[in-house]
Amino acid sequence: MIVKTLAVGPLQVNCYIVGCSRTKKAFVIDPGDEGENILAVLEQQGLDLQLVVNTHGHFDHVGANYYVIEKTGVELCMHRDDLPLLKVAAQYASGYGLPAVESPEPNRFLATGDLIEVGDLSFEVIHTPGHSPGGICLYGEGHLFSGDTLFAGSIGRTDLPGGDIDQLLGHIRSDLMVLPDATVVHPGHGPDSTVGREKSVNPFVNGQY
Repeated sequence: MIVKTLAVGPLQVNCYIVGCSRTKKAFVIDPGDEGENILAVLEQQGLDLQLVVNTHGHFDHVGANYYVIEKTGVELCMHRDDLPLLKVAAQYASGYGLPAVESPEPNRFLATGDLIEVGDLSFEVIHTPGHSPGGICLYGEGHLFSGDTLFAGSIGRTDLPGGDIDQLLGHIRSDLMVLPDATVVHPGHGPDSTVGREKSVNPFVNGQY
């Protein structure tokens, strides 16, 4: 498996390019900004983009949706419950003084148990609301792409519209912390971690906050 991480945009969102080593087919998770750079990395790696997945609809994670999809024609996938956030993402970006580009409508809505299959790779969708109503994680191949649900040593903020800390913590503990300790966690911001490390040091997970 090929995983390339690009910290994009003013809020340094982790955009992930995930590719199958054998088939060179790939998908992009959270193209928040810098669409030209994202496509350049795909070309450099010789990867054939199949689809784009948004872990949630906040503006900093979807800002390059339009550019990437316009240039490639691939599908956009996300959870239905974050469609209202996606529709106002450009408006929120403008409120922060950032460039505002409307996202295309999703082609496919994802739910818990759905699979993202690209080449030889398969990732299960886990719906983890709490940071946003439609927040999702993707788990497979020993890796967890956690969006803004889980960070290294922290969790996603829950003070935005649709946030709920009890809901978020419940899903982290019941759906994510049951994964193997060696699972590599790729969050929406900041450095990677593992499930085992988060069990040990994350105060939100182990009840120390």
